[in-house]
Amino acid sequence: MPSLHKHIMIKIRNKHVAKISNRLGRADGLGYQFHDWFGYFSLPQNMAAVAGSQALLLGWLITGVGIIFLGLSFSALSKLKPELDGGIYTYARDGFGDLMGFFSAWGYWLCTTVGIVGYLVVAFEAVGGFVDTPDNVIFGKGNTFAAFVGESVIVWLIYWLVVRGIKEAAGVNLIAMAVKVFPLILFIGMAAYFFQTEVFMSDWTGASLATPENPDVSLMTQVKNTMLITLWVFTGIEGAAVLSKHARSRADVGRATIIGVSLTLAMYVAITVLAQGILPRADIAAMANPSMAGVLAHMVGSWGKVLISSCLIVSVLSSYLSWTLYATEIPHMGARNGAFPKSFIPLNKNEVPQGSLMFTTLTVQFCLLLVWLKGEDYSALLMVSTSMILIPYLLIGAYLLKLSLTQKAAAKYRLIGAAATLYAAWIVYAAGTEYLLLSVLLYLPGVLLFFYSQKKHYGNCQFNRMEKAVLVLLLILAVPAVQQFVASLQV
Repeated sequence: MPSLHKHIMIKIRNKHVAKISNRLGRADGLGYQFHDWFGYFSLPQNMAAVAGSQALLLGWLITGVGIIFLGLSFSALSKLKPELDGGIYTYARDGFGDLMGFFSAWGYWLCTTVGIVGYLVVAFEAVGGFVDTPDNVIFGKGNTFAAFVGESVIVWLIYWLVVRGIKEAAGVNLIAMAVKVFPLILFIGMAAYFFQTEVFMSDWTGASLATPENPDVSLMTQVKNTMLITLWVFTGIEGAAVLSKHARSRADVGRATIIGVSLTLAMYVAITVLAQGILPRADIAAMANPSMAGVLAHMVGSWGKVLISSCLIVSVLSSYLSWTLYATEIPHMGARNGAFPKSFIPLNKNEVPQGSLMFTTLTVQFCLLLVWLKGEDYSALLMVSTSMILIPYLLIGAYLLKLSLTQKAAAKYRLIGAAATLYAAWIVYAAGTEYLLLSVLLYLPGVLLFFYSQKKHYGNCQFNRMEKAVLVLLLILAVPAVQQFVASLQV
């Protein structure tokens, strides 16, 4: 999500690919991003904390197959519905109505926004690695008051720049890409050299994960626990579809998606698998983030930690502008279709949707305040962010399946739609009750915003039977969701 949607634009340069619109910044290539060109810095610890080597491999296998079918779904929809711009929102709206379209846009926007918060938090945690001492913790896990102040300064500085029409600079994007790719290649190469099979196999079943409070360490439990993490690093595969209206050839949308998914999958699998062959799983799980820094330091010395931490900090700072631009585009696009308030539509003299930008910036600031007050860390934000993308992705697979059946499209489209829907449904199940109820709480404010927007746009708000059933279900689930939230505050 921006330059990774929230995060970093993977530019797949191709003579058939057009330039991004001025509002998103001018850069050659199809705007295409993956949530976690930063998350990979913390991926070794995230995965080691929940799975042994066996579950790790199985989790990536499921994710690899599922995410490729999900990517193929976006590719297929760009061909079957070339007139639809905006990807994840417009597909859900066309297939299941205004309310479900809004839920898709709302969940997608929250995923993006909370992801932005997560990267600021992990960046300041990395800064803490340079300045914190056992007796003087300044930034901690990015959730101290000092971190809150620093993160807030960045948030409002970027707001000030965007309002004044500052665009993405190709040179800055190039630097950002370099400081992400270089340590990644270095880490994979060094880890392959130092890899020890006996270390990787030492906790094959993940038995050491068992605790008196959490004795269930079955293979299926471990695999389920990897699902939100593995999905997190692929959140953003829809980036090409979201900006597909700017591509000269819709075929490039599908090509960019599949190439990007395949390359990124190979890199992420290599990072996590090789890391567990360097240090025991439990040691990696106990590391502070960015955990890749700790693993590399074990291999090459302290300079490895300095390199990874520095690259993470530079990556976050150099790419935050593009994340903000991307997150701002989502409510702006939704407002043009009546899903968000009219105030998100107008552009200022610098062609910036300032209402949408302010809304996104205030949300980021509010989340940072909660992080400081509750002492949450990057891992918690990762889970919250990913839980919000579950329903939007499920709707994509279901829409392709529905479309392929109603239009009597080729059998391959039915297969892709069915497989993507099955994968998305599995992720919803694997997420577990806790995060599903959390997502209910986050969707509820969106319903109020949708009511307000519909009234302002159309003067009324009408629902069909399916939409009414969805709202009733949401209200029913709100009861245990609120109970769970209150209980968490008392812990």
